[in-house]
Amino acid sequence: MDTQHRSVVVLSRALDQAGDALAAVHADDWGRPTPCEGWTVRELADHLAAAPRRFLQLAHGEEVDWRAGTGVEPYALPAHFRSHADDLIHHWHGQPEDRVAQADRQTAELAVHTWDLVRALDRPLPLDDEVAERGLAFLQQGLTADNRGPAFGPPVEVAEDASAYDRLVSFAGRDPR
Repeated sequence: MDTQHRSVVVLSRALDQAGDALAAVHADDWGRPTPCEGWTVRELADHLAAAPRRFLQLAHGEEVDWRAGTGVEPYALPAHFRSHADDLIHHWHGQPEDRVAQADRQTAELAVHTWDLVRALDRPLPLDDEVAERGLAFLQQGLTADNRGPAFGPPVEVAEDASAYDRLVSFAGRDPR
């Protein structure tokens, strides 16, 4: 399978695992802290649930306010996410091959925040190594010390044999330990 088409396949898996993580949130989890400094599970879940719609807005050339919430009740976040995730995948299937690799940016965002949510919940949920590897490859192409902004701290050192997700999140400034 060619690299461009693979971008959409891996994004689809990133969306699936993010949806599963959102569905694993219980009402008593909302106030828990997350690896995203200053964010609760409720805030992170809302941000993650908003991502597919925001990605579509970007694709259509619209202004995106990443701080704006979904506007849906917490219990509805998984359904909201999955509905817009389906729309996002349909969008990518309709794109020319020379644009499809741009889906890797979305995979990276979803992979990091899915890990953040799973870590905050402290429940075992399977995470796809290829999602992490593709997300890491994307971040390594363009994330530098100068453009990390508030969302990404400096890289955290991990062992050479660290898991794909540990390498991804450590590059994004999270401490997987």
